[in-house]
Amino acid sequence: MHLRTPLLAVCAIALTSLLAGPAAAQDKPPLKILVGFPPGGSADQIARLVGDAIRDDFAQVTVENRPGAGGRIAVTAAKNAKPDGQTVIILPSGPMVLYPHVYKKLDYDAVKDFTPVSLIAHFQFGVVSGPASGAKSVAEMLAKAKADPKTATYGSPGLGSLPHFMGVLMEQSSGASFTHVPFQGGGPANTALLGGHIGYKFDVVSETAELHRSGKVRIIAVTGPRRDPQVPEVPTLKESGVNMEATAWFAMYAPAGVPPEALARLERAVSGAVKKPAMQERLLKLGYEPVGSTSAELAAAQRADLARWEKPIKATGVSLD
Repeated sequence: MHLRTPLLAVCAIALTSLLAGPAAAQDKPPLKILVGFPPGGSADQIARLVGDAIRDDFAQVTVENRPGAGGRIAVTAAKNAKPDGQTVIILPSGPMVLYPHVYKKLDYDAVKDFTPVSLIAHFQFGVVSGPASGAKSVAEMLAKAKADPKTATYGSPGLGSLPHFMGVLMEQSSGASFTHVPFQGGGPANTALLGGHIGYKFDVVSETAELHRSGKVRIIAVTGPRRDPQVPEVPTLKESGVNMEATAWFAMYAPAGVPPEALARLERAVSGAVKKPAMQERLLKLGYEPVGSTSAELAAAQRADLARWEKPIKATGVSLD
């Protein structure tokens, strides 16, 4: 007689859970993460890491690659997406802090057309010496460049890219002269470096570390404030006698006008995921310094870098349509 009430209670709880399960799942919106670069690159790698880490916070997470125009195709698509918090973009800092100074006509306003979500991670570049240069140190690189500037060539994924302006900063910081050779993407620039058609390249350390370890190229310095754990034997530029320090970052943005509750969900999911020890360990192993910022902190970082890059870019006179 007395067992009946507890049994009924258990059945009621079970039934409530079954009914609440689908409803709870429906409360979670789907999420599409746009990436402006091909699969396999650093931006795609970061997007997929983050997408996997926040999968439980959304009904479904998909990563969609829309490569082209240095990431601008995907940035414009993100700008034009419905501002409901279900479409975002993960991208390196270049389109948001360099392109506004480089392009006369952008299809977007890097500040007004987007809602910052979270700064995911900082990263640095390697100064990469190829077979054509044979330079084993920054001192040797600069000596060669000053002796014969025509042979001091460096490649990049294109005019106005972050690696392009890393070279510009190197010139301004060292007093040496280099010839910039733009390519249609990082892959062709790597091919040219390995083939001896250019002497140097500025590249994300994680994308060059294996070539460095195999001896096919040599990373002679890194551009950040500290040595990179992937290549701990490689000095920073400051350790090498060049007063230059430059890093970039990956971040998530949503279209302008995203409702506060949708922004809060995105910010909480991304920031929380990046701050978990397992995620931090994965990012560090890949050469990225985890951050996991608030929306306001990303907005402040973007403003600071927009101001920082304006002078060196204008000094080059580079202006693209």
